[in-house]
Amino acid sequence: MTSERDYYEVLGVDRNATDAEIKRAFRKLAQKWHPDVNKDDAAHERFKEINEAYQVLSDPQRRQAYDMFGRAGLGGAEAGFGDFGGGFTTGFSGFGDIFDAFFGGSQASVRRGRPAAGSDLRYDLRITFEEAVRGVEKEITFPVLDRCPDCSGTGAAPGTSPVTCPQCGGRGEVRTVRQTMLGQMMNVATCPRCRGEGRIIETPCPTCKGDGRTERRRTLRVSIPAGIDEGHQIRLSNEGEAGPRGGPPGSLYVAVHVAPHPSLRRDGTELYHELEISIAQAALGTRVKVPTIEGEEEIEIKPGTQPGTELRLRGRGVPHLRRPGVRGDLHILVKVVVPTKLTKAQREHLEAYAAEAGEPVNRDGSGGGLFERVRDALG
Repeated sequence: MTSERDYYEVLGVDRNATDAEIKRAFRKLAQKWHPDVNKDDAAHERFKEINEAYQVLSDPQRRQAYDMFGRAGLGGAEAGFGDFGGGFTTGFSGFGDIFDAFFGGSQASVRRGRPAAGSDLRYDLRITFEEAVRGVEKEITFPVLDRCPDCSGTGAAPGTSPVTCPQCGGRGEVRTVRQTMLGQMMNVATCPRCRGEGRIIETPCPTCKGDGRTERRRTLRVSIPAGIDEGHQIRLSNEGEAGPRGGPPGSLYVAVHVAPHPSLRRDGTELYHELEISIAQAALGTRVKVPTIEGEEEIEIKPGTQPGTELRLRGRGVPHLRRPGVRGDLHILVKVVVPTKLTKAQREHLEAYAAEAGEPVNRDGSGGGLFERVRDALG
């Protein structure tokens, strides 16, 4: 069951938070609570709650509706998505219903004589870090209310057709006039008999019971662009639920979740790797292998490399989503590791170096000497 906590509270941001602050808070929490990283039993629900809050607050229109009306303004359970199981959710239609509830059905004329549109759907897709950087094509399968094959979505039994609603004459709305102290007032409301569609079905289709839709499983191939990031969504128009009785279909939103990489960290189009080397390797130089998206690559560590040195592999980062051909860099952050234990021979070599350099050291191995000072300086 999804939490009813305030979405701003879930992400730990102020109600006046900028888009950048919301995204930064989401990325930090997602990295902590992602089920692929956090094995705590509560991680799945916590991550779902974080993602739900981000999907609402990162969308300007949905955030505005949430700020005005709370969860009711999102037009469906759990930020507009009712859980369908298996990573698949449905909903977030119906802002007009909220409008009607507050303003007495004044949008009825907008929907006059037209079947309602189908709900938008959402599919949560998990991909690897490498797939997010390179791009990938995935096949997804999900349940959906689709047009009934027997009545072609009309809801009427084969051989019959819907007829004009006798109560509203096909307008989809009914008008009543009443006398008030201010004069005549006209109230416009959705026709209760045809529910605003302007037509009624006298002989419902036995397969779909007059709804015009039946549930089935649909399979699609989805192209995931190179450079996509955690929390991004791909909108597939007309791939959502079919509308009842011939109404237009909604959209399918594929929400992408990216598994973290064991040794690379991403920030936008830039990648970062923390490389640990020894004191000797830093002083004398060496060649080491570092991970990249394309596989391990050997790089040179020059003699005298200092702790905190940054080496940059240009064009080895993440492709820019909206600028084809542009790719970020891979940053190698050098960390010099001081050994916590030394063999007798290693200590003798360091003592000889210290003596030649004129640096005092503790010969008995206690604190305060060269080894400890180097460790403190590099720590």
